[in-house]
Amino acid sequence: METQSKRVLSVFVLAMLNVSIMASLRNLPLIAEFGLSALVFFFLVALFFLVPCALTSAELATGWPKAGGVYAWVREALGDRWGFMAIWMQWIHNVAWYPVIMSFIAVTSAYLLSTELASNRGFVISVILVGFWGMTLFNYLGIKISSWFSTIGVIVGTLLPGAFIISLGLTWISTGRPIQTEISLDALIPSFQSIGNLVFLAGLFLAFSGLEVTATYAKNVQHPQKNFPKAITLSAVITLALFMLGSLAIAFVIPKAEINIVEGVMAAFKTFLNHYHLLWALPVVAFLMIVGAIAEVNSWIIGPVRGLHATSAHGNLPPFFQKTNRRNVPTRLLLFQALLVSCTAFIFLYMPRVSSGFWILTAMSAQSYLVMYILMFIAAIKLRYSKPHIERPYRVPFKKCGIWLFGCMGIASSLFAIALCFVPPESLRVGNVFTYALLLAGGLFVMCAIPLCFHAFRKNHWINKHLE
Repeated sequence: METQSKRVLSVFVLAMLNVSIMASLRNLPLIAEFGLSALVFFFLVALFFLVPCALTSAELATGWPKAGGVYAWVREALGDRWGFMAIWMQWIHNVAWYPVIMSFIAVTSAYLLSTELASNRGFVISVILVGFWGMTLFNYLGIKISSWFSTIGVIVGTLLPGAFIISLGLTWISTGRPIQTEISLDALIPSFQSIGNLVFLAGLFLAFSGLEVTATYAKNVQHPQKNFPKAITLSAVITLALFMLGSLAIAFVIPKAEINIVEGVMAAFKTFLNHYHLLWALPVVAFLMIVGAIAEVNSWIIGPVRGLHATSAHGNLPPFFQKTNRRNVPTRLLLFQALLVSCTAFIFLYMPRVSSGFWILTAMSAQSYLVMYILMFIAAIKLRYSKPHIERPYRVPFKKCGIWLFGCMGIASSLFAIALCFVPPESLRVGNVFTYALLLAGGLFVMCAIPLCFHAFRKNHWINKHLE
C-alpha cells in the first residue's frame, strides 16, 4: 500500500497546476475582439463546456484515481482501443499547441530585446526550438521539482500580470479615459451576422480545456477523492475571472481592428504603462509573462506523456517508447514529443504572418483535443450504467439525469467548436479557404487514424507487466 510520504501534491499545488494549464494570458486577445459581448460568450462556454468538464472530470477522477487519467476512464467504459485513442488525442493536440504557446513566449520576449523581432519568423522558430528542448530536458528531473516550478511560475507569471492588467483596466475606466469598445446594453448582445467573426470563439474552448490533465497525478495527490473536486472548482473560478476581466481590459485600450492575437496582451500593457508614465515596467511585465507561459508549457509537457506511457501496461506502445529513467520519467516519449514539436514549428515559415500560423495551429490543437472530450463525456455516461458499484466520493448532481444532461451539453458544445474551426477568421490572412479547410480536415483525420492503427498492429510482447 502506498504511504502518505509518497503523496507529494497538495490541494493548493494541484489547483495551481490546473490554473497554469488553463489560465494563459495569451488567450485574452482572442476574446478581446468581441468587446463587451465577450461576457456572454464566456457565460455560454462556461455553462455548456467548462461546467460539464469540471463536474465530469471530478466524478471520474474520484471514482478512478489512478495513473492514466482519461485513458483509464475511457478504457473502463468503452474498451482499450478507445481509451488509447482518448489519451492519444489528449497528447497529440500538444504537437500543434506547443508551437502556439512558445510563439507567444517568443513575441513577448521581443519586448525585452527589440519589438521588431515580434514579427521575425526566424526569431520565433529559434525561441520555440531552444525553449521547448530546454523544458523537455528539465522534466527529466521528475514530477516533484517540475510541479513546484509550475506552481511558482503561474503565480508570478500569470496571476500577478493578470491581476495587474485587470487593475489597470479598472483604473482606466474609472478615471474617464476614452474606451475603444462600446459599453452599452446593445454591445452586450453578440452579433451573429458573420460566422467568420465568431471563429475565435473556438479558441475559448481550448482555453478552458485541461481540467482532466492533472488526473494523471492521482497517485501523487494527498487524499485524491476529497481534493480533486476542491482543486478543480478553485482553479475553474480563478481562470474564468482572469479571462473575463483581462480580455475586457485589452478591449478598453485597443480598437478591435488593431487587436493582434499574438501581441495583443503586450500591446495593451504598453498602452496602459505609457499613459501612466510607467513604461520602464514593460520589460518587467514581459519577463513575468514569459515565466508564466513557461510554467504553462511545463505543466503540459509531462502530464499527457505520463498518461500515454501508462498505456504500455496493455501493450499500446512499442517497447522503445516505454523506457523510463530512475525518476520514472518516460524519457524517450519526451524526446519523441520534442522532435514532433520541432517539425510542426516550421509551419510559421509558410504562413503569410506569424498570427496566421498562430491561429491555424490553435484550430488544429482545439479540434483534436475536443475529440478526446467527446470520448470522455460518452465514457462518463456509460460508466454510470456499467460500473454503478464503483464508489465515487463526488458525483455529478441530479443522479442519472444529471450525467446525461451535462454529458450531452459537453458533447454538443465540442462538436460545435470542431465545426466552427473550419471557418477561416475574417480578420486573418490564412490563404485559400479550401486549402485552409483541407489542411484542418487532413490533420484531424491523421491524428485520429494513427492511434487506431497503433492499436490494430500492437504485439503481445509490447505489454509492460511492471505497469499493471
